[in-house]
Amino acid sequence: MHRPAARTVLAASLAAVLGTTACSGTGGNARVESAEASGDGVLRVGLVLDNTGNNAFLNAPQLAAAKLAVQDINAAGGHKGRPVELLPAHPEQDTAGQAHALLAAKADVVIGPTDSSHAAAAVDILSRARTPLISPANTAAGLTGLASGGYYFRTAASDVAQGPVLAKLAKDTGAASISVLYQEGSYGKDLQAAVTEAAKQSGLSVLPGAGFKTGDAAAAAGSIAKAKPDAVVLVAREGAQGALAELHNAGLSGSRIIMSDGAFARYGSGLGAKVLEGARAVVPGQLPSAAFQAKLLTVDPSLNDVSYAAETYDAVTLAALAAARAQDDAGRSIAANLIAVSGGTAAPGAGAATAPCLTYKACLGGLAAGPDINYDGESGPIAFDANGDITTASFSVFTYGPDNNPTPTGRETAGHPG
Repeated sequence: MHRPAARTVLAASLAAVLGTTACSGTGGNARVESAEASGDGVLRVGLVLDNTGNNAFLNAPQLAAAKLAVQDINAAGGHKGRPVELLPAHPEQDTAGQAHALLAAKADVVIGPTDSSHAAAAVDILSRARTPLISPANTAAGLTGLASGGYYFRTAASDVAQGPVLAKLAKDTGAASISVLYQEGSYGKDLQAAVTEAAKQSGLSVLPGAGFKTGDAAAAAGSIAKAKPDAVVLVAREGAQGALAELHNAGLSGSRIIMSDGAFARYGSGLGAKVLEGARAVVPGQLPSAAFQAKLLTVDPSLNDVSYAAETYDAVTLAALAAARAQDDAGRSIAANLIAVSGGTAAPGAGAATAPCLTYKACLGGLAAGPDINYDGESGPIAFDANGDITTASFSVFTYGPDNNPTPTGRETAGHPG
């Protein structure tokens, strides 16, 4: 996550992110290395929240979800019969300050941060202490392969996971050819490459695309119009509205437009009447169930947003299940067992995962029968791979009406070999 996406309890999440890299003082790969028990018997969970700025409104749903997960885990017996502790959060501090504070409070696992640009600071500090970090919201493609010594995971899909979905939506319209109009920058370039590859694999003809800078999309839109594609995939963030206006001016609008998550918005009167009628857009994740939303409201009755709540709930639950599988609460043990309890594999082409279990209590029962479980949570299937990325990503599909505003019309799933 990088910029905010205002959303009600019944709306879908919107992620647009900034890629980054980091160095860690921890060698090896904790995701696949065995670990000896070294915990103190109490599983402690910490949260790194956005300290200030546009994403601070996302703190509430993540905090509520973490509290709910801990409540459910403790209701099922906690960790080895002792309650799991959720440490106090300190969003008034910057990312590094929060990470240091959580280590001082003996956190065994940390959930967060929201903004992908904050991942590097958190990973650099926590991985040196052999404390895993599970982000419910980091989606920057550049974070795959982040140097963390195997201590970084995320329950949110990488931006590029939507590439096959965008190509499929274009093909579903009957299009035989597409062009990609993308905003310059890592988000635009990475995702347009993913769309292009997926489109070719699906049999679509990929015509010349074009990149543009925010506020300067006219030439790029005109260039794409000359190629005469059946459909246009727009990959953009803050430059989306201007690009849509220029595409309309060039004769490309309505159902011929497919938009990435960064371009998803309620445009209304910001565009001419019916400019987007029939256009479609995707946002990552799926609408939380009514039952899950109701449970969140018992934790925080004032909650009016559920962005990344499901992913946060699942991150906490996975950490507890990893500790249960290891019979140890130490961070190194948790990192070594997260792939296994998620139903994932560090080896591409490995056998099929076991049947999914849907709650901490049910999965705990599965662990009593054997070492292999497959937690599918509130955010859907997870199945971490060797990079700590989820291998199945769910997306909500929205279709625009004549008022240029979106309504949910379906779901799509994309995945890659684990």
